[in-house]
Amino acid sequence: MEKAKTLGELKKSGFAERSVKDEMRANLIKKLQSGEKLFQGVLGYEESVVPQITNAILAKHNVILLGLRGQAKSRIIRQLTELLDEEIPIIAGSEINDNPFQPLSAYGRQQINLHGDETKIDWVTREQR
Repeated sequence: MEKAKTLGELKKSGFAERSVKDEMRANLIKKLQSGEKLFQGVLGYEESVVPQITNAILAKHNVILLGLRGQAKSRIIRQLTELLDEEIPIIAGSEINDNPFQPLSAYGRQQINLHGDETKIDWVTREQR
């Protein structure tokens, strides 16, 4: 499938925007259903930390990781990004990766007002977010 290049094409494609929490929850459910291990290289937390983080994401809660040095907090946080969608659309040229449906920046709103459905769309990967 060809990626949308304008806001009009994005609307016609049926793309549904969703919050980061919804995105992470849906992708976590897919990983759980496939039996994929959630946190590679994190040992010893399969019965304690991992289920708590899983439940927090499923419930769309905020998460705070506390602990001493060397307890895999940073490793877990870096791997949480794997629960984001592979790519998301943004308004082309936006410095803050503006959502084409609800732009936050003055630039994004201006592009929508000037160009409407012809507003150019770029796609950013999870690594670029």
